[in-house]
Amino acid sequence: MKSRILAASAAISILSAIVLFNIKTYNYRASAAAGGVSLKVFECVNDSSSDETTELKPIQNASADKNDENSDNAEKNDGTEKNEKKTYIKWVDFNIPVSVLRAAAKIDIDTHTNSSVTPVGWIDLLSLLAAKYGGNFSLYKQSDLKHFADNLASGKKGEELSANLKLYKYYSEAYGAVLGGMLGKYIKTERAEDGTITVSEGYGLRVYSPFARGYYYSHSDDFGKSRSFGYKRQHLGHDMMGSVGTPIICVESGYVEALGWNMYGGWRVGIRSFDGKRYYYYAHMRRNHPYNNLYEGKIVNAGEVIGYLGMTGYSRRENVNNIKTPHLHIGLQVIFDPSQKDGWNQIWIDVYELTKLWETQRAPVYLDKEANERFSRSYMTYPEAPD
Repeated sequence: MKSRILAASAAISILSAIVLFNIKTYNYRASAAAGGVSLKVFECVNDSSSDETTELKPIQNASADKNDENSDNAEKNDGTEKNEKKTYIKWVDFNIPVSVLRAAAKIDIDTHTNSSVTPVGWIDLLSLLAAKYGGNFSLYKQSDLKHFADNLASGKKGEELSANLKLYKYYSEAYGAVLGGMLGKYIKTERAEDGTITVSEGYGLRVYSPFARGYYYSHSDDFGKSRSFGYKRQHLGHDMMGSVGTPIICVESGYVEALGWNMYGGWRVGIRSFDGKRYYYYAHMRRNHPYNNLYEGKIVNAGEVIGYLGMTGYSRRENVNNIKTPHLHIGLQVIFDPSQKDGWNQIWIDVYELTKLWETQRAPVYLDKEANERFSRSYMTYPEAPD
């Protein structure tokens, strides 16, 4: 009799644990500093309207198996074999507020344009802050930024200043891949209303907003939101709503790596940075006339018009408008190993805060009536660009 009571009690305990598990949501997160470890975040979801068994579903996976508009490989597997021995970074959570980006960038620019002081790099500053906060920028204090800036200006190295060297090295490499081409030396070409061309050299922000000056857009942080065309997945890009025909501007200089139709992204353009670490993906370009004189392998300069906003995509047939609202889908992939470009361990970051930084610089455009194309009045070339 006693054994039956104990068995019944155990059964009730197990049942209670199951019920408790089903009514709670659990998140599982790997350490950002776990070099070489692929991160997936899962959510235990119980749908009260369904009798189906509770399942683990990914809620954020920057190394997504597939992506929709971003994917140039949505219908094929490149055959890349998984190599767990490789130690390249497989996960990046880029969550730096634009206010911090601007503050660090200002110190970088001010010190690089003043020959009487030691130059201080914004990537070093941001990496030190991230290592101090464990990646949680809600802890940010301006005094911390000043402390690190003063010490770097005095000649100290980031490795000396960080209490967590492993985290500092991780963030240095991760942020270097994301931000590496956005500040630096540039040669700026500007075309006045009367056609006069002015060329100047400088140091500073050398990226542009993807929307030309004078063209309206709206946006919100939609990274990770659900998408269902073709298969259920997460949105690993950023949608900027605008009007059909709006000139789309090249954010950062690089090579045209991908061009043409994608069933998810419609007419799209993929541009790889010169250092190979960033891949900018522009999707849903205009039907019939999506691009402005582009071809694979062409070098495109930051600030130049690359095409026009549209509604194409979500169709296996080419040149079809199947997107409900005109918008630009822009994605930014960071690449630490060649296998990541089209493989199963891709890393796409949330660019919402970055778009606010890019907004600082918008390229004015003009219409060439003879060519029936819009061209930029302002663009930049980089010293490291190939001849």
